[in-house]
Amino acid sequence: MACFGSATPVSQIVGRSFPVWLGSGLRIAVAAAVLVPAAVMAARRSPEGSLAEARDTSTTDRWLLAGLGVVGTFGFSALMLLGMREAPGTVGAVVMATTPAVTAIGAVVFLGDHLGARRVVAVVLALTGVVLVNLGSDAAQGSGDRVVLGSVLVFGAVLCEASYSLMGKRLTAELSPLAITTAAALLALVAFAPLALWDAAGFSWSAPSGTEWAAVLWWGAGTMGLGSWLWFQGMARVRPGTASAFMAVMPISALVLSYLLLGEAFQWIHLIGMAVVLAGLVAVVRSGASVH
Repeated sequence: MACFGSATPVSQIVGRSFPVWLGSGLRIAVAAAVLVPAAVMAARRSPEGSLAEARDTSTTDRWLLAGLGVVGTFGFSALMLLGMREAPGTVGAVVMATTPAVTAIGAVVFLGDHLGARRVVAVVLALTGVVLVNLGSDAAQGSGDRVVLGSVLVFGAVLCEASYSLMGKRLTAELSPLAITTAAALLALVAFAPLALWDAAGFSWSAPSGTEWAAVLWWGAGTMGLGSWLWFQGMARVRPGTASAFMAVMPISALVLSYLLLGEAFQWIHLIGMAVVLAGLVAVVRSGASVH
């Protein structure tokens, strides 16, 4: 979730010089360049974790993999980049703070998950913490109409992120986290390729700075490659409702990195919010959440 949270400020950096489809496509290409060799090495060591797993899946699982690629990866990348071109990083963190609640509700509706009293308290504490952090922040920068548009687009990315986690949870019963993440990256790459090539035709490759190229590399390798692999490793071991509480780390990461990478202001209320978020995470751990 800390890796995923970095996508908020990093996507704003990428959006400064890269067109939407090219920037998002490069993200997916970098992620695939990292994940495919890892999947090949895993296949050499053991059949588990290889892309052969995805080939042998049921029709339902293939649809879920397609959803991961198109909705969870393609949709998230495009909406996040579009949204963060309109809104400052702290506003993006405010909207990303809704992710735990959206995912928890989705887990109950679509997966039949039962949160239990302690997990409900944990989710509420986590969400309260990030709301405190963001309400105490001077986030209202820029033009109001554009900030609202950016917030709506980022919330669309939140819906994609929640879908990504819930579909991934269903798939971890049959597939390894590495196979899921790699298949999603390859499917999204196919979806992005025509649009990215269209943008690339008229793009000045010398325009982006070294920082912006580094942001593209991290957005792909760090947020999608490393972040997705770590997330699905955890999702395979806990209930969706439990995982949803840990999603509160994402907007906290987004907020901290917004003032580190984008120069947005730190305020003491952030420490209070972080403490409440940590209390929520402690509640999850002490709840004795069982595997599966």
